[in-house]
Amino acid sequence: MSSARSLRRASAAVLTTALLVSLAACGDADDSARDDSPKSSDRPSARLTVLAASSLTDAFETAGAAYEKANPGTEITFSFAGSQELAAQVGQGAPADALVTADTTTMDGLKADTGTPTVIAGNRLVIAVAEGNPEKIDELGDLAGAQLKVVLAAPEVPAGRYSEQILDAQKIEVKPVSQEPNVRAVLSKVELGEADAGLVYRTDAAAAADKVDAVAIPDSQNAVARYPAATLKTSRNPEAAAAFVSWLSGPQAQKILKDAGFQQP
Repeated sequence: MSSARSLRRASAAVLTTALLVSLAACGDADDSARDDSPKSSDRPSARLTVLAASSLTDAFETAGAAYEKANPGTEITFSFAGSQELAAQVGQGAPADALVTADTTTMDGLKADTGTPTVIAGNRLVIAVAEGNPEKIDELGDLAGAQLKVVLAAPEVPAGRYSEQILDAQKIEVKPVSQEPNVRAVLSKVELGEADAGLVYRTDAAAAADKVDAVAIPDSQNAVARYPAATLKTSRNPEAAAAFVSWLSGPQAQKILKDAGFQQP
């Protein structure tokens, strides 16, 4: 009898042990399944598309990475072009969340499509020339030389309007060999040797310092470009868009812009 009870106890102990092992295995499987499932922090809480002036390309790529790092769950995609092209995209209903132009004139023309804009940066023009300045261009007046191939941004582009403004003010007549759709295209012409000189923003020349030189234009002969930023009323993520636009005026973004050569607003 005693032997039978001992056998039953031993069998019960074995079953108990087997059950515990089985439960533990199930628990591990559940934990593994939970570990493999995407965390909420891994999934973007907002995907933003920001339309931005081409002269902001380098600074905004740095700023976007910094913003995403500081705001896990947010992804930013930039679309860079001339401000007039961006305005056309907005007018055509392009899906986007925020807009940053290189002038207040373009932004003012989109009041029905944007929130209240905030100027986040300033800029000035310089004369971009080939490395070493082989044509010995020292001032705006030199651009009138008949032998020079000068390229400018088109008149409807902010950089083109600023260029016309400062040339007209100094009564300097320049006959460009081409007029480009954005300031980066002007810079590219000089970089490739297709032009001897071009008027670009100083931040563009600084971004290509290994390919071009910059001839400064005195402030008294220059123009100040102002960059307003605003949310778009068609944004599918209005709160996230507003947060990003607000961040652009904050210390981290302002340092990035300053390091890129932009002036404080």
